Amino acid sequence: MNPFHLAIKVHDLSAAREFYGGLLGCREGRSDSTWVDFDLMGHQLVCHLAPDAGPAPHANPVDGHDVPVPHFGVVLDMDGWKRLAERLTAAGVQFVIEPHVRFEGLPGEQATMFFLDPSGNPLEFKAFDDIEGQLFATGRSG
Repeated sequence: MNPFHLAIKVHDLSAAREFYGGLLGCREGRSDSTWVDFDLMGHQLVCHLAPDAGPAPHANPVDGHDVPVPHFGVVLDMDGWKRLAERLTAAGVQFVIEPHVRFEGLPGEQATMFFLDPSGNPLEFKAFDDIEGQLFATGRSG
């Protein structure tokens, strides 16, 4: 696996540190007065201070839910996803889309949940019973 690098805008670095470092448990890397790196489950997430910028809200329908676009997240194994869902629920996180299983019984069946960081960036964490077999499943043979 090659780690991805993603840079996002945030309105408050302290809030980003509390959310990504505290709530999600991401180890902090390098930082400066206008940005901070996090180890997001093996991937480099950089939060750049942009206090006047806000994400443009948009959503597309997916399996009966309005999925926020753009969004990002990580594919976890099912046990890790369940532990994260429990931790977020216990912390009182308001979900955009509550933890649930979508595409039930279809190729690509997955557990998913959406929530926002303190700057309004939508995150999706998902899991599959068989990541390698289901991540890019199309339902087509050959």
